Amino acid sequence: MPPAQPVVELHDVSKSYAEGDAVREVLSNVRITLHAGEFIVLLGRSGSGKSTLLNLISGIDLPSRGTVRVDGRELVTLSEHERTLLRRERIGFIFQAFNLLPTLTVEENILLPLELTGRDGPHSRNRVRELLDTVGLGNRAASFPDRLSGGEQQRVAVARALAHTPPLLLADEPTGNLDEQTGRKVLDLLEGLTRRENACALIVTHDPGLVARADRVLSLETGRLVEREARA
Repeated sequence: MPPAQPVVELHDVSKSYAEGDAVREVLSNVRITLHAGEFIVLLGRSGSGKSTLLNLISGIDLPSRGTVRVDGRELVTLSEHERTLLRRERIGFIFQAFNLLPTLTVEENILLPLELTGRDGPHSRNRVRELLDTVGLGNRAASFPDRLSGGEQQRVAVARALAHTPPLLLADEPTGNLDEQTGRKVLDLLEGLTRRENACALIVTHDPGLVARADRVLSLETGRLVEREARA
């Protein structure tokens, strides 16, 4: 069986920041290829560069050296507007702080990425209703985010990230603000939906307990990306 198509390819990627007169290298010569259907966990201490790596993969930031390809497109060669469109159409992003829009209902928050890509017809609304049922919030479509618990808000964030069926899903500490039981439920949902959609998921976490879920486990150590042993 041929290997899955690469979704993300990083070749010799480094990222440095100026701090006064000094230059601090956050990432050094990172090489990795991520494929469709993979559920990947990224570990590392605070400040190790995990969020920086997500920003580079999503095109929010650009590398100091090296190349980043997403869905076959080299991000350095794209304009800022083109990178924005690529994120909008091909990437789902789940933030630790949920980042739901407080003036929109649950349904409207999930529908937003579909509207931004011009897919807000009846089929898209059916998609949103199906996702709401899947995440157990079918009866909360008309609610506003401030009426939801933290776990419910994160489930909405998961549904929103997957609404437009992106080939790449990035999650930055998606359970960092949740209690252990709620966090486990959110991760069950995230893994299940990712595998059902055959997406590539890269999950940033401090929680070593997630290793058991992963197809591959990556770790950032002093700016370098190391692959650890995953589950059997």
